[in-house]
Amino acid sequence: MAETLRVFINEKPVDVARGAAVRDAVARHDRALADLLASDAAYVTDGVGRRIDPADAVGEAGAVFRVIVTARRGPPQLSRDALRRWPKAELHVHLDGCLRPATMLELAQAQRVRLPADTPEALAAALTVKGASSLEEYLTKYQYTLAVLQTAAALERVAYEFVIDVAAENVRYVEVRYSPLLHRPALTLVQAIEAPLRGIKRAEAETGTKVGLIVCGIRTRPAAESLELARAAVDYRTAGLVAFDLAGAERGHPAREHRDAFAHAARHGLACTCHAGEGDGAESIREALHVCGAQRIGHGTRLNEDAALLEEVVARRVPLEMCLTSNLHTHTVAAIAEHPFRGYLERGVQASLNTDGRLMDGITLTDEYFLAHTALGLTREQLARVVLNACESAFLPDYEKVALVSRVQSELEAL
Repeated sequence: MAETLRVFINEKPVDVARGAAVRDAVARHDRALADLLASDAAYVTDGVGRRIDPADAVGEAGAVFRVIVTARRGPPQLSRDALRRWPKAELHVHLDGCLRPATMLELAQAQRVRLPADTPEALAAALTVKGASSLEEYLTKYQYTLAVLQTAAALERVAYEFVIDVAAENVRYVEVRYSPLLHRPALTLVQAIEAPLRGIKRAEAETGTKVGLIVCGIRTRPAAESLELARAAVDYRTAGLVAFDLAGAERGHPAREHRDAFAHAARHGLACTCHAGEGDGAESIREALHVCGAQRIGHGTRLNEDAALLEEVVARRVPLEMCLTSNLHTHTVAAIAEHPFRGYLERGVQASLNTDGRLMDGITLTDEYFLAHTALGLTREQLARVVLNACESAFLPDYEKVALVSRVQSELEAL
């Protein structure tokens, strides 16, 4: 007998087979509502109000869905499958937040590491950050992925699989980041840099997806370690390592303490980005730009707290690497509908969409685009602009960037 799951449609319990689509659950609840859904006179949201595709699987027991009947029918919506076919680029995603659960279990067994679950499905559920109360709590989930990434072979494998996975959803260019500092003392900085580069190069050759590696200093660790990392990183700037970043708990750990690392990277031709405006306010963004010389900002969600700084970011075309779902999980925004992404885009900010941590946040880049389309109302034209923003903001030599933009623009026009 097929396993059934109990989910809730408009607060009423409905039992459906595992793997059933959301629209099937709606039909079991109310056939009339299902008909409205099929005719675009209604839509579905999850328990926190994010619009979802009725063709999606119901997922897990206890899932909450709401069917909203609209008074008017808008233009046809882009489906998640349609957006998966779009060419895309991603600039802000953490390697240690993107492991395949099955790979984690294999690595843990080989290394005798204890994990909070022993099946891929249970492990994915255990590592979700949906219930996090803050950025700091969100970051604690990374202890489990880092625990199985303390060998060169593990880092190489995970980097390889990451590129294979993003290429499968038509990501043409991706910049993936991590901190080699978090792999010591098991590995030296050189070993921790060369291992993922090997995996990336293999996957690039197989998929054609272009990849840039970004290394992260950690705000909560001594500034001397960030400088040490920057010094090691510049030796690989022609081998696929494209930028230096600063990550970690933001509030109470100012970026200015790590300015020497940024300065060293910049002096030696390495690009710089910086997490800011996620766990702290607009002043953190100002510091990243004016003190550390960041060329892009990771997140930048709270930029609108400083009108003058927002104007400067628009005028200077400083790219923002924005992450809708992650910002919801870290409580940077209270609800997706309150996210400033669309407002920034319409003000002329060079904003891109990114996943941050695919495993922890339970998303793909396609999901982020679908969320922006359905919850924030971005049009097909605006979404295409976001794709090109990401390509234009890439840390690539100008000739490679021009080629990337041209290729992706041609593919978008063909769609």
